[in-house]
Amino acid sequence: MASSGSAIRKAIGRTLAPALLLRSANAFSAGMAPPAASPAATAGDPHVWLEDVLGEKPLAWVDEVNRKCIDYVGDPKATGTYRRIKSVLDSKDKIPHAFRIGNGDGSRYYNFWQDADHVQGIWRRTSLESYKTKEPEWTTVLDLDALPPPTTGTAKTWVWHGSTLLDEGPDKPVDRALIRLSPGGSDADTCREFDLNEERFVDPVTEDGFALPEPAKTRISYRSRDEVLVGTDF
Repeated sequence: MASSGSAIRKAIGRTLAPALLLRSANAFSAGMAPPAASPAATAGDPHVWLEDVLGEKPLAWVDEVNRKCIDYVGDPKATGTYRRIKSVLDSKDKIPHAFRIGNGDGSRYYNFWQDADHVQGIWRRTSLESYKTKEPEWTTVLDLDALPPPTTGTAKTWVWHGSTLLDEGPDKPVDRALIRLSPGGSDADTCREFDLNEERFVDPVTEDGFALPEPAKTRISYRSRDEVLVGTDF
């Protein structure tokens, strides 16, 4: 196994690099962030100042354009259509879609759920027998509303971007997942390893848990229990 903080990277193409990252102490503590655009790519672009998406000038421009739009078409939140759609999305009568994690008698059915009581959402599980009933008994595995808020930019909430499971074969239990959360709902997301048995995040410092704390447009999946494959804009 590689030494602490090691990573093997092999670049293909010009901007996208796949990396094989090994589980080791503090391996991902620094995170990953995309590089700044080259001067040649932005020369002569009159809108390049909008690239600073959290800058004071771009945010002021966004506020001004939003104000003009609302003045012209009205506030959508004041319409009956908005209230009707929101009531459907918040309804507890929605059919909860679920997917199976695990094999045989140890499998459970997981569902990500949002309603008026769970604004950011909860990841929950139940048994197949319970799922078949009119009112399944759910166990909350992860509550996004209970997490500390993002510390990136102006984002105040987390948006669920899904999970990737550790699959070691049909005869092995599934006990780990990579959870992707986006600060504020942007295309970029963060990633942390999650223990499905103990229903908690695996600490990246004390337990060598995989983590990509810096938001980026990244794809990550397990190669083995101690290795993940990462595709990002280095």
